[in-house]
Amino acid sequence: MAVLIWIEGEMLKSNQGKLPKSKFFQISSLIDTAWFFVSTVALYVIDLAPLALAVPVAYSIYTIYGWIYGTRLLKRKGIPDSPKDLVVPAKYIAYSQSFSLIFFALCLLVLSSPWLPLAQ
Repeated sequence: MAVLIWIEGEMLKSNQGKLPKSKFFQISSLIDTAWFFVSTVALYVIDLAPLALAVPVAYSIYTIYGWIYGTRLLKRKGIPDSPKDLVVPAKYIAYSQSFSLIFFALCLLVLSSPWLPLAQ
């Protein structure tokens, strides 16, 4: 997910914040949104170790805060009449890509935790 978020940000930056007309972008955006629901369900269905619990919690917080933050940024500039006119603010792209780096590191930490001298 972290890699997809990073790539989406790069695609938006290269398109000056306009939504790319790429099938890959559309599918990855759909996967990002669906992953929020998967993460939320995982919190209740899967018995995760305390450190591993941070992964779905972090993704859920990122998504919810992203919806709020994105809405506030759009309200400042005005909500466009058409998705074609939508320009994703650079601050939101930076927010997403910053999260993707931290989330990637968190996932690596959780995956490598069985081999690290961490208190369980």
